[in-house]
Amino acid sequence: MRPDPLQILRRAGLSAQGLERLAGGDVSEVWRAGPYVLKLRRDPPPGMFEAEARGLYALMQAGARVPGIVWAGEEGLVLEYLPPTAPDWETFARTLAALHRLRPPAYGWDTPVFLGSFRLPEGTLEDWSLFWTEYRVRPLLEAAWGRLGELGPKVERSLQDPLPAEGPALLHGDLWHGNVHFSSGPVLLDPSAWWGERAVDLAMMRLFGGFPPEFWRYYRALYPVPAEVEAAIPRYQLYYLLAHVHFFGQAYLPALERTLLELGFR
Repeated sequence: MRPDPLQILRRAGLSAQGLERLAGGDVSEVWRAGPYVLKLRRDPPPGMFEAEARGLYALMQAGARVPGIVWAGEEGLVLEYLPPTAPDWETFARTLAALHRLRPPAYGWDTPVFLGSFRLPEGTLEDWSLFWTEYRVRPLLEAAWGRLGELGPKVERSLQDPLPAEGPALLHGDLWHGNVHFSSGPVLLDPSAWWGERAVDLAMMRLFGGFPPEFWRYYRALYPVPAEVEAAIPRYQLYYLLAHVHFFGQAYLPALERTLLELGFR
């Protein structure tokens, strides 16, 4: 059954104010109703929208700006609408560096985490390489395995070497440029929030571009990236490429193969 934005408004105790379908939304439909933004999806996985709301709240508690959460339920999410303004990359760099400098006690998250509509295991560990392999990459590897062909065993081999660790940080978790909005300053959208190495966010930011040199100059000045962390970034990009293969199909296999070649897996 197609999701109904009017039903979501009624569930939230709100009335329609000129419904308008917004662009984007590969995982969910996105609508504007006056001062509100609605996110909804056909047959959403249980807990997906509540997990997004918890992630937004965690980012807000850590000092990042997010849309106000009006209502969250199994059927959808209602957020504050924030009109777009010009980018402010310096403030965004400061916001992200501050999130990445937080030091929670372990890697992971105590409640369900979703990357898009894919549910990842909850729970925490102190060993980063073990957590990354078993709680993040392997679930996606198993989900995408039937589409990977000869690339599957190469991804498996890439998991054998330990990863550098700076310590847990609060991650946005799905930080492509479409999830950074500017409305009198930076606003973070659509998080897959959990505690992990900051290189996970940096890997997604560099995978599909969209962040200008100006941002990177500010960020690196605030929080320099060690050479061993830079070298590991393609390994983190495998995680996002596996997700894209799982969601969108074999069109992402060439990018996955290029990344594996960059890492020396021929």
